[in-house]
Amino acid sequence: MLVPDSVFYQRNLPHRLVPDEYLFITFRLAGTLPRTVAEQLRAQLQQLETAEKRSGPDELSLRRRRYFKHFDQFLDDARTGPTWLARPEVAGVVKAVLHELDGTAFDVVCYCLMPNHVHLLVYLPQSAPPMVQALRTVKGRSAREANLLLGREGAFWQAESYDHVVRNAEEMQRIIAYILENPVKAGLAADWQQWPHTYWRDK
Repeated sequence: MLVPDSVFYQRNLPHRLVPDEYLFITFRLAGTLPRTVAEQLRAQLQQLETAEKRSGPDELSLRRRRYFKHFDQFLDDARTGPTWLARPEVAGVVKAVLHELDGTAFDVVCYCLMPNHVHLLVYLPQSAPPMVQALRTVKGRSAREANLLLGREGAFWQAESYDHVVRNAEEMQRIIAYILENPVKAGLAADWQQWPHTYWRDK
């Protein structure tokens, strides 16, 4: 079901970046998924897009959650591809850009930087610029600075990202818990507060 007054952006994934909403966004480093995995996910996405035409909102939400769980599990389990965000100085660049834009382009609720991807929950005020523009700024600024630190050139972030409009308070709490617990689930920390690249505004 399409949301009125949405800002749409199409780049392999269907995006609904909606003003005056809470948005859960995941974006990843370029080259983090093998071609075979990317093809599997693309096939799942095509099935999801087909299902959108005949599914109710609850069924569609369930299908999207299943797709995202599959997508994120691949990233958590990845044994190949770049893990530049595991380097504190590179993670620091990304966090600095997020906090620089916090309160102007969007309001950060929480985030978690994993070695090869980022989970971000934000509120997008009605008066803020389109989230597509803000996300492009986040990726562009952080990519330039990170590449300088790494002494490399080329794509730093994958072009597309996953995003989801939070539907209610219950889902909000579930997403916050998911973001904060991601390093624990991936075996990177015993407690979410031990992971240095996690932020929660209300903690």
